Amino acid sequence: MPAASLPRWIDTGVIPVLNIALALIVSGLIIAAIGEDPFAAMAVMVKGALGYQEGIGYTLYYATNFTFAGLAVAIAFHAGLFNIGGEGQAYIGGLGVGLVMLALDSALPMVLLLPLGLLASAIFGAAWAAVPAYLQACRGSHIVITTIMFNFIAAALMVYLMVNVLIQPGQMSPQSREFDVSGHLPFVHEALAWIGVSFARSPLNVSIVWAAVCCLGLGAYIWRTRWGYELRTVGHNERAAVYAGVNPRRVIVITMCISGGLAGFVGMNEVMGVHHRLLLDFTAGYGFTGIAVSLMGRNHPIGVVLASLLFGVLYQGGAELAFEVPGITRELVVTIQGLVILFSGALAYMTAPWVARIYYAVKPRPEPAVSAA
Repeated sequence: MPAASLPRWIDTGVIPVLNIALALIVSGLIIAAIGEDPFAAMAVMVKGALGYQEGIGYTLYYATNFTFAGLAVAIAFHAGLFNIGGEGQAYIGGLGVGLVMLALDSALPMVLLLPLGLLASAIFGAAWAAVPAYLQACRGSHIVITTIMFNFIAAALMVYLMVNVLIQPGQMSPQSREFDVSGHLPFVHEALAWIGVSFARSPLNVSIVWAAVCCLGLGAYIWRTRWGYELRTVGHNERAAVYAGVNPRRVIVITMCISGGLAGFVGMNEVMGVHHRLLLDFTAGYGFTGIAVSLMGRNHPIGVVLASLLFGVLYQGGAELAFEVPGITRELVVTIQGLVILFSGALAYMTAPWVARIYYAVKPRPEPAVSAA
């Protein structure tokens, strides 16, 4: 029974929850097999992610990155594109932010550097996505192949730049000098302290506000504008879009540039908001996890936010679990995270057939109307 025949509340609500439950059941069996209590492990994970202020801060920090990456994948999906180059686009977006900060942090105040960093991350991320978009739209190269190859190119480019060009003089580690304070995004605990609210220190910074703005803006763009209508038309049926007067090549390039810009904001969050310098591997796989976030969230901004929060809990709670329970290693935590990605991504609709059978057994399909002769 195809998932498309099910009500939307089942497709977007029940099936994702079942997928998560199956992933947790399998994870629990693995934990039990090594001699640990799966229920105690789950309690440690939840408490580590949501049980105290610092844990909440880390959870929301991870969720911010996942939101940017998930939105990048989601908008491409609506145009019928599978952008798996978010990792490279985030990397180059961070490079753009770093270059602006290194050039201007001693000359401009934060009020000017913040929008400049925002623009740089979006422009560099969009530019990195524009080349695969052009190759797909005008040369027929498959977007999956080109975007994944551009991930490797971005990684190689960053290694070269950090080792040979941008490394801080006298520094052995491949990283740039630290930005001046004017080039730092304010942390949330600092912003809350300005209004007299005490909150524990964490990497969470004000880019979470921009993530919320992006969710609202993307929802309005896709479902409330003519450009969003053209985007969805191309995604549903490119030939029909051409018949309706839509230029698919233009839509593909614009959509991929927006997608790359959203992924570039991961670089802003990491480089300008957390590390305050350019360094290697700051993306930490967020671009790839964004694929699972988008699939779990059914490519809708609200769903992406909820899935991002779940993965934030998994990342922060998993780190706490590996620290608190000696029998559970970091590798096992990664396995648990991978199972959630597996059931939410590759096996997203595995449960759909029997869910449909149960649903229509309880609520039979309406009989088709018979017209009078």
